[in-house]
Amino acid sequence: AGDGDCGHTHARAARAIQEWVRARPPPAAPAQLLSALADLLLEKMGGSSGALYGLFLTAAARSLLDRNDLPAWADAVDAGIEAMQRYGGAAPGDRTMLDSLGAAAQALHALRQPSAHLLPVLAAAVQSAEAAAEATREMEAGAGRASYIGSARLLQPDPGAVAVAAVLRAVLEGLRG
Repeated sequence: AGDGDCGHTHARAARAIQEWVRARPPPAAPAQLLSALADLLLEKMGGSSGALYGLFLTAAARSLLDRNDLPAWADAVDAGIEAMQRYGGAAPGDRTMLDSLGAAAQALHALRQPSAHLLPVLAAAVQSAEAAAEATREMEAGAGRASYIGSARLLQPDPGAVAVAAVLRAVLEGLRG
C-alpha cells in the first residue's frame, strides 16, 4: 500500500526473532523450530501478516514431525501455502505474499528429485520468489489490504510478496554462511 506498515510489521518480527535467538538456543528439530517461530510471530509480529505466517509455519511444522529430508521440506511449504489459502482466502495471482510463496514452492518441488541439492534448489526458489514479487507490480489486487485501494494508486510491487522474497533470500544467505 506504500504506507510502510508491512515493513514495520516485518521489522518487528525480525527484532523479536533476534531477541529470541539471543535469549535461548532455538530448537534443533525442524518441526519444533517452526512451531516455536509460529508462536513467536503470532505473539510479536501482529497484524494479518503475523497470523498468516503463523498459519504457514504451523502447517509446515506438522509436515516435518515424522521426517525432515529434502522432499519433506517441499511438502512442508505446500502444506503451509494450503493453510494460508484455506484460512486467508487468497490465492496466487491475487497480488499477495502467496504470489512469491507459490513461485518459490514450484521451484522447491525439485527437492523431491533423488539428486536434489538444497542450496541450488533454494537459490532457484529465491529467484522465482523475487521475480513473482516484482510481477505483482502489474497485478490487480484480488485479496489483502491492496484490494481496498484503487489500482491506479498501486505503483509498487506487493509489499507482502517482496517481504516473502526477502525472507527466503535471508534463509538462503544464512545457510550459505
